Amino acid sequence: MDSYTNSKEFGQNISSVDSGSTENRDSSLWQLMKRAPRIIAYCFALSSAILLYGYDLVIVGTVAAMPQFLVNFGERYNEMYIIPSMWLSLFNVSGCIGLMFGSIFGGYFQERYGRRLALALGSFLSAIAVAICYVSDLPDDIESRRGVFFAGKLFQGTCIGTLLNISQTYMSEVLPPVLRGPIIAFYPIFTLLGQLIGSVVCYTSLKYTGSQSYRICIASQWAFSAVPLILAAFLPESPTWLLRQARPQEALKAQKRLDVAPVDSVAVLAVLQASIIAEGEEKENAYIDCFRGVNRRRTFIVAFAQLIPQLFGLQLLAHSSYFIQIVGMNASNSLMTLMMGVALGLVANVTSIWTLNAFGRRFLTLSTLGIVAVLWLGMGIAGIFDGIVTIWYSGVTMMAVITVSGLGSWPASQVISSETSSLKLRSQTLAVGWFSAGVSTGVFAIVLPYIYNPDKGNLRAKTGFVMMGIATVGFALVWSFVPEMKDRTPMEIDRMFALRLRTRAFENWQSDVVTVGGSRDSDRV
Repeated sequence: MDSYTNSKEFGQNISSVDSGSTENRDSSLWQLMKRAPRIIAYCFALSSAILLYGYDLVIVGTVAAMPQFLVNFGERYNEMYIIPSMWLSLFNVSGCIGLMFGSIFGGYFQERYGRRLALALGSFLSAIAVAICYVSDLPDDIESRRGVFFAGKLFQGTCIGTLLNISQTYMSEVLPPVLRGPIIAFYPIFTLLGQLIGSVVCYTSLKYTGSQSYRICIASQWAFSAVPLILAAFLPESPTWLLRQARPQEALKAQKRLDVAPVDSVAVLAVLQASIIAEGEEKENAYIDCFRGVNRRRTFIVAFAQLIPQLFGLQLLAHSSYFIQIVGMNASNSLMTLMMGVALGLVANVTSIWTLNAFGRRFLTLSTLGIVAVLWLGMGIAGIFDGIVTIWYSGVTMMAVITVSGLGSWPASQVISSETSSLKLRSQTLAVGWFSAGVSTGVFAIVLPYIYNPDKGNLRAKTGFVMMGIATVGFALVWSFVPEMKDRTPMEIDRMFALRLRTRAFENWQSDVVTVGGSRDSDRV
C-alpha cells in the first residue's frame, strides 16, 4: 500500500475533495444523483436482498394460512385445520433467529473474503434454503414435515441476515456522504415492496389446488435469491475493503468502475485511505473491538438504531389485518386496511428520499416518533369506548403511523446504523445491529399477542397506550444518545467520536481540512 499512498496522485491534499463535498451539500438531490449514476444503480440492484427480506416476511405468515398447507402441516381443531401454537410460533420466529446468526456470520465472512464473494455465497445458500422448504411436505410423518419446514425457514433467515448485512455494508462504504440518506432509504421501500409482491403472489396462488398452491409461493423465492448471485458477478468489490487488504491498485480499478467523469477517483480513494490511516490498525478480534473504547458508544448507537422500527410499532403494523379484526373490523375491510397501509408506507418511504436529504436524521427521528406517540395515545383513548368509531379510528391510526414513520424514523434508523461505525469495524458493527434487530423483532412478535389477544391481555385498541409508552421511551433515548451525522465524511465522524463530543454537540462541530499526510484542526464545540 505504501507505493500507492506515496505516489504523487494519491498524496494530493484532500482539501479539494472537501470543498467539493461542501459544494455538493448545497446542490439539489437530482444534481447529486446525476454525479453518481453507477453507484446508485449498483445500490438499487443490491436492494434485491431487501426485497427478498420483505417477501419472506409475507410468505411465512401467508403460506401458513393456506388451506392445503394447513392440511399437510396442521391438525384438526373444532372442524377446522390449524397449525399448533408451538409450531406456529416457531415458524414466525424462525426468520428472526436466522437473521441474528446470519448477520454475525455475514460480518465475519465478508470481512475475510470480501463483499462480492459473501454476496454470492449468501444468495446461493438462500436458494438451497428455498429448496428445503419446497420439499418439506415429502416426509410421511407430520412432525418431520414441520421440522423440515422450520429448518428451511431458519436457514433462509440466516441467509437473508447475511445478505442484509452485506448490502448495507457495501452501500455505506461506496455512497458519498450526501447520498447516504436518500439511497439507504431503499431499505424500508423495498421491504414494503417485497411484502406487497408476496401478498399478490400468495393471493393469486389460491386458485391452484393441492400442494401446488403453497409450493408456488415458496418456489417464487428462487427468483429473488438468484438476483444477488447474478449481481455478484458484475459488482465492483468495495474499494474500502480492498484498501484495507493492502490492494490499492485493485481499489483504484474498482473505484473507477463506480465513478463517472468528472469524479476524481484518486481523490476519492485519498479520502478513504486517510480515514483508514487515522483509524489505525485493525485488532485481532474485531467483534470484541466493537465493544472497546470509543467504539462501544458507536456500536450501542447502531444496535439501538435497529430497534427504532419496533419502537414506532412496526411489528404491530405488520399484523394489522389480524389486530384490526380483534378490535372488531370484518375480514375484508381489515385486508383493505392492510393493503392501504402498505401503499401509504411505500409512498411515504419514497418521499423520504427527499426528506433525508433536506433534514437531519436526528430531527426526523425525534419529530416522527413524537407524532407517532400522540397517534397511539389517541387510539388508546378510543379503545376505552366500544363501537364503530373505535374500530375505524384504530384502522386510520395504523395507516397514519406507517405513513409518518415512513417519512422519518424508519428510513432514518437505517441511515444512522449505516454511517455510525468506523470503516474498519463497519461489517462487524452492522452485524451486531442486525442481531439486535432480530432479537427485538422476535421479542415483540412473541409479547404483543399476549397484550392485545382476547384470551390473554385483551387490551384490543387500548394497546395504543402501550405503544405510546414504547414510542415515548424511544423518543427519550434518541434525544439522549443519537447524534446528528448528516453529510459527514467517515473521517469527520471518527474525529467527533474520538473527541467524545456530547450528543447534541455533533451537529455544530467544525474542523479544519485534514490531509493525507497529517491532520490539523481547530475544533469548536
